Amino acid sequence: MQFFMQKVPLLIAALPGMAFLNAAAQTPATPYPAKAIRFVVGFAAGGPNDTLARLIGVRLTESLGVPVTVDNRAGADSIIGTEIVARAPADGHTIGMISSGATIHPNVYTNLPYSLAKDFAPVTVLAASNFVVVVNSRVPANSIKELIALAKARPGQLNFAGSGVGDTIHLAGELFKSMTGIDMHLIAYKGGAPAMTEVVGGQVEMMFSPMGLAAPHIKSGRLRALAVTGGTRWHTMPDTPTVAEAGVPGYDVTGWYGVIAPGGTLRANIERLNGEIAKFLKMPEARTRLLSMGMDPIGNTPDQMAAHISSELIKWARVAKIAKLTQRSVF
Repeated sequence: MQFFMQKVPLLIAALPGMAFLNAAAQTPATPYPAKAIRFVVGFAAGGPNDTLARLIGVRLTESLGVPVTVDNRAGADSIIGTEIVARAPADGHTIGMISSGATIHPNVYTNLPYSLAKDFAPVTVLAASNFVVVVNSRVPANSIKELIALAKARPGQLNFAGSGVGDTIHLAGELFKSMTGIDMHLIAYKGGAPAMTEVVGGQVEMMFSPMGLAAPHIKSGRLRALAVTGGTRWHTMPDTPTVAEAGVPGYDVTGWYGVIAPGGTLRANIERLNGEIAKFLKMPEARTRLLSMGMDPIGNTPDQMAAHISSELIKWARVAKIAKLTQRSVF
């Protein structure tokens, strides 16, 4: 996951108006934090974004000495919650979860109520994760090749669950469709947890799922893991091939999760948050917990997070165009 730790200044320069690095640099007039911190999560409770936010929230409550309360504002594939962060006072007392899907939205929707490049200050990328392609145990496919054959034998009849339209799970499926020539449809829910419930129950056949969300159901036998989506095999599933190894050369999708604040938040406050989170992510117990959730801890700098977001915007623009997902309305 070294990419998340690198700086990519050329990518930042390639995006005019990029304001991620423009957190105000003045010395705060009052000590920070001065009151409770609201941690907005744009997804329903129980999914990976929510679980990770609550884990970080507990740590920040301990280290900052003020309550950090998770506020779930699900809807529109996290856009509702993200807008709340964009419109909040830029004092560091409102922060938000952001995930890889946020870098897809500008390439899909015509009327985003905020600018990803101008309305936020990055804090850090918390973790990165492969996704895993899972099918309900009753689906007659034991490999990626068998899944492709099944989809081609039943054109338009195969569905995959997701946490919204235009997020990483959705685009992982769209990329898979475009590279294999199959026809399948997204069934969107208000978060990863309700989407997974439907796959486990057999109402939807499959999902490009976050690792931690699928792991207990793979272990129980209710789901079958066919492949992981990243460029390398996942350390907790060494016998599960990548999608590329399993028959779709060049396929590579890696998800990530991070923390943002409103644009213009004092740089000193951003650095305080970054430092406390980075300390936590370096702790053995934090690493163990994240690995159990199917995540690799990152904890990079605000500048490095800005560079990564820039590169992701470019990548997903290409996929959105292939999938013909541009020019959609948020609401």
